[in-house]
Amino acid sequence: MTGLFISFEGPEGAGKSTQQRHLAARLEQAGYPFLMTREPGGTPLGTRVREVLLDPELEIGALSEFLLYSASRAQLVQDVIRPALGRGEVVVCDRYADSSLAYQGAGRGLNPELLRDVTWEATGGLQPHLTLLLDLDPALGLQRAAQTGQPDRLERADLSFHQRVRQGFLALAAQAPERVLLLDATRPETELADEIWSVVGGLLRVLSPR
Repeated sequence: MTGLFISFEGPEGAGKSTQQRHLAARLEQAGYPFLMTREPGGTPLGTRVREVLLDPELEIGALSEFLLYSASRAQLVQDVIRPALGRGEVVVCDRYADSSLAYQGAGRGLNPELLRDVTWEATGGLQPHLTLLLDLDPALGLQRAAQTGQPDRLERADLSFHQRVRQGFLALAAQAPERVLLLDATRPETELADEIWSVVGGLLRVLSPR
């Protein structure tokens, strides 16, 4: 039995973590085996890489930034995601490879072909079955993020960077409509959660509840 791989994507403050919690509660209630993880993170290596990448005191070049994300991603796929999928679980990841295409590609200006080639090597070509893209105006998203605490290194980037990131995400949604579901993150939280569960439920028919 093969599991189901779902990723949440979107700009800062779009509510990914909130919707991930809603989805986890629905999966638990329905009796599906699942695993929640995030990028960067999810492994001891990923946790340390996350601390470096989000440290507001550090200056990190665009290529170095991408390679750090890729190292964390490779470890997460090897140690966490592939084993869980092999057990037939639903894996839900807060960010995945699309974030690199949006942040380091559209945002930082790195060559998309380079990003795709390295990502392929890091993940073995593993892609989510479904990507839930929560779209939000960056100015509003940064305001939301600021309410949760001190801004991290990425949140401190200027608004034009975050606008490019958003456009990068929208371009990805247009390129892969069969995989990426574009959602308006300004909609009510419970309304979004209901729509997400409706879409995920359609994919879950291939799995058997506990």
